[in-house]
Amino acid sequence: MMAPMYYLNSATRQLQLFREFFSLKILLFSLSLVSFSASYAHPVKQVNSEDSVAKTEKNFKTLIPSTNDIENSISVSVNPKVMPFMDQYLKEHETQLENMKQWGKPYFDMYDKVLQQNGIPTQLKYLSVIESDLKATALSKVGARGPWQLMPSVARELGLKVGGGIDERTDYTKSTEAATKLLKDLYGQFGDWLLVVAAYNCGAGRVQSAIDRAGTTDFWQLQYSLPEESRNHVKKFISTQFMFEGKGGVTTMTSEEAQTYKAMVARNQELVNPTIDFPSITISGKYKAAAIVKALDINMNDFNKLNPLFDRSLKSGQEYQLRLPSDKTEAFQAKKQQILQDSVNMLLAGS
Repeated sequence: MMAPMYYLNSATRQLQLFREFFSLKILLFSLSLVSFSASYAHPVKQVNSEDSVAKTEKNFKTLIPSTNDIENSISVSVNPKVMPFMDQYLKEHETQLENMKQWGKPYFDMYDKVLQQNGIPTQLKYLSVIESDLKATALSKVGARGPWQLMPSVARELGLKVGGGIDERTDYTKSTEAATKLLKDLYGQFGDWLLVVAAYNCGAGRVQSAIDRAGTTDFWQLQYSLPEESRNHVKKFISTQFMFEGKGGVTTMTSEEAQTYKAMVARNQELVNPTIDFPSITISGKYKAAAIVKALDINMNDFNKLNPLFDRSLKSGQEYQLRLPSDKTEAFQAKKQQILQDSVNMLLAGS
């Protein structure tokens, strides 16, 4: 059934727009690369000066999206399996969470500081949202208390004072520091933030049992080996992060998805920041791009992004600051004489 009109400005509509935006972002990025290729495939004049090459490299860098743009584009995705739960959850909790964005800001700022100091992604602050609605007085039926809903025994193990009229679980800063220790321990055990969230709810033992029964560490494959409350806890966390940030991230991905994401970000950072991420090798002579990419097994498009106007610059007699992926630099140095010979052969053959 179609969503009511009053959701046009809601998180539900935001979810719909997210899908459209991400597709459009990819399209625009693809078009920018096509535009770049076309503009250099048919140059309008010969480039003979270092200033012209430098100017072209500057224009090249402004054409490619920034590192933040690329990271944001990649990181917006969440697993489609959470969508039905997320749609319903955001409809039910949208107003509450929207209001929390304002009144909860002082708590979120403090959470961010503590989490960052301990090397934990700041998005884990949303765990406190689904645990307690950020309420220091929150008390569960099994005795968990405070904004991070710590059990008495666990709190004591983490260094909090509980008993004798003192309960530091209700202290925002101290309980956050304690929860951070627990999160770090759980991540050290599972290496997967979705499993960490599940274990925070039902315990590391149950999560490990679920892994053993399912034969996998992929949350989406083992979720039905977990208690219903725990698997829904993970989905609440993903939904809440999406509500606050409009995207997912490493904390809403499985470990395998996170590794793929980080590799994509690192690769694109290298391509959009070549002068920063790659040491340059000064070369001159009759080198040809085609000979280099063949010898080093590099994609020609990637090579051209890192080395705009390579052939033209060397043909005009200039030196060139060659940039290569870090794993190809040593190979180039070892093969440079053969690459030069192959380049000369290509020139003699008219290619």
